[in-house]
Amino acid sequence: MSRAHLAPCRLAGAAVPAYILKRSLAAAVVAALLALPLVAHAADSLVGAYAALQAGKADQAASVLNEALKSNPNNAEANNLLCRVEYATGQFDQAAASCEKAVNADPSNARYHLWLGRAIGERASHANFMSAFSLAKKAREQFEAAVKLDPHDGDALSDLGEFYKEAPGAVGGGTDKANDIAAKLEALSSSDPSAASRAHQLRAEIAEKAKDFATAEKEFKAACAGPRAAIQWMELAAFYRRHERWLEMDSAIKSGEAAAGRNKQSAVALFDGASNLARANRNPQEAIRLYEAYIASPNKTEEAPVFEALTRLARLRKKAGDLAGAQRDQAAALALAHDYKPAQNALQDDKH
Repeated sequence: MSRAHLAPCRLAGAAVPAYILKRSLAAAVVAALLALPLVAHAADSLVGAYAALQAGKADQAASVLNEALKSNPNNAEANNLLCRVEYATGQFDQAAASCEKAVNADPSNARYHLWLGRAIGERASHANFMSAFSLAKKAREQFEAAVKLDPHDGDALSDLGEFYKEAPGAVGGGTDKANDIAAKLEALSSSDPSAASRAHQLRAEIAEKAKDFATAEKEFKAACAGPRAAIQWMELAAFYRRHERWLEMDSAIKSGEAAAGRNKQSAVALFDGASNLARANRNPQEAIRLYEAYIASPNKTEEAPVFEALTRLARLRKKAGDLAGAQRDQAAALALAHDYKPAQNALQDDKH
């Protein structure tokens, strides 16, 4: 699945999630970049770096951004974008450092705090207990800062809700707080059509964690409406996968693919569907087909970097006995992100 499903770390018996990348409108980001008070060629370079990031061209994006930072090390947007490239390639220490530079350069920008929280959260997910405890608090502070600066940002609210849902009270988490965030998301639904789905998603996860599976399923299904339908169908499929309800999982994946066909901006759902199948070790040829469809789509996103899709595809092909195809996909992934360790090791293990 997407980064929402990376392995969590544990604190006092509760999970601190690996913070997820959220869907955002490319046009809005590009418009924001063009509005920056920069000379024209600098603004153009950041737009190009953003486009390269969305296309999964991590090396190209990093090269453009590092060049831009040579002339202006305190460029907040360049540092934020570099953080996101490093985040996508799993370099979480570097990502946190780059995002911290963005926040220091422009502390009033909610998005910069959000990305810093995500990077610190990933560091917490890979740290030992004592370090994770401290890092989790810092991640929470950044998410709360993002929501305070922009209370209408559905991404920031969703990430903060994720944190509250998973984290123990000792680092500021709690189910009551998560439910409060769900209510705030629901209140945004009149101005943000995706907010209602986010609220249902969060409530579903809260219920599932409490082992109230009937309520969880009901909320997951309720989330499968509106502009996020394709993505939410794959979240419902993941719920069925976790509970080994295979036929229902397969049906939800088909519904998600159909919804993605109606909304081309939801192509990432194809990646999510393939990942569900791969994790379930079920119908590998269908998983391969969905990964290939996502890679061929013009609407790829940093949330599911194409080099990650190629890496997963290489592993599936290897397991299916297609070593030449696996080597081809591995080479394609490394051509986009040469430092991406899962791609480097793709043919030495069978993880998906």
